[in-house]
Amino acid sequence: MVKMNEVIANIKPLNEKAMAEARARQDNLTKPQGSLGQLESLSIQIAGIKGNSRPQIAHKVIFTLAGDHGVTEEGVSAYPSEVTPQMVYNFLRGGAGINVLARHVGARVVVSDLGVGSVLERHPDLKDKKVAMGTRNMTKGPAMSREEALRSIEAGIELVEEELSKGMDILGTGDMGIGNTTPSSAITAVITGADVALATGRGTGLDNEGLKRKVETIKKALDINRPDPKDPIDVLSKVGGFEIGGIAGVILAGARYRIPVVIDGFISGAAALIATSLASQVKPYLIAAHQSVEQGHKIILEYLGLKPLLNLDLRLGEGTGAALGIFLVEASLKVLNEMATFAEAGVSEKIDEN
Repeated sequence: MVKMNEVIANIKPLNEKAMAEARARQDNLTKPQGSLGQLESLSIQIAGIKGNSRPQIAHKVIFTLAGDHGVTEEGVSAYPSEVTPQMVYNFLRGGAGINVLARHVGARVVVSDLGVGSVLERHPDLKDKKVAMGTRNMTKGPAMSREEALRSIEAGIELVEEELSKGMDILGTGDMGIGNTTPSSAITAVITGADVALATGRGTGLDNEGLKRKVETIKKALDINRPDPKDPIDVLSKVGGFEIGGIAGVILAGARYRIPVVIDGFISGAAALIATSLASQVKPYLIAAHQSVEQGHKIILEYLGLKPLLNLDLRLGEGTGAALGIFLVEASLKVLNEMATFAEAGVSEKIDEN
């Protein structure tokens, strides 16, 4: 907890001077003011995060964290839990969706085991941060202890700090964990106050009966555990997942080290709820890559006041949406840095009507 509190204490506000200078440049580029919409506001936000009115991105990192969930015993997923370790090996081989899109945008993928429910083979590219062999079934008591919840958050912080020396100008978050939309829905319902049925979607493809069972499972877990919405560590420990805690730690560390944090979909959104509940000053560092098909994700984005860059009906996770978001962030900075101003291009400016 010492590490987490130290990180939170060192999260500073965005640099207003750099943002003002970036905004002034955007307003003088050869285009009508505001005509590039979110690409303009994105570049100004990045300037504030970096404390540099002309920021550039060279080193891009996506953190894909894996964990299993005891609640899958309740039949809340269309896929078996053994898919989690199988997909981790797929990530390490470079054959998953996140690998393809990360290569496309020039990002490296950091894969970490936060709580996969089996012993994974050692691999030079696998970061072992396992807290436990998956969470416990939250319908029968807390998913994890408070100490385990804190450990998962600090493991995420460690992952960022261990990668800093390799270069990190922007980071994206991603997840892998069969059943993890169930704890994400539970976290969303508790922290935002949304009805469980509204915060719960079909995950990997549940039918109507499966969806009904999932909603009832979450309600049962909340009734049994009574997580305190004012205590994010309590919420995480009662109904969360190790990879969700890890992503919350990645988010906190990103803000601490003034790195733009591009969050992926629903699971990363649930982690962002935990992170911002721990430290509200994290919010200006967040960029929502997209709005997931999972209906709870829209609730999260509205609660956090984040406008998604894309809406492509994505629901894969892994950091795939974050990769596309990073691509757009980089595009926004190229506009800021490479587009000519009216004076540079010798183009007449807007006529003053006064």
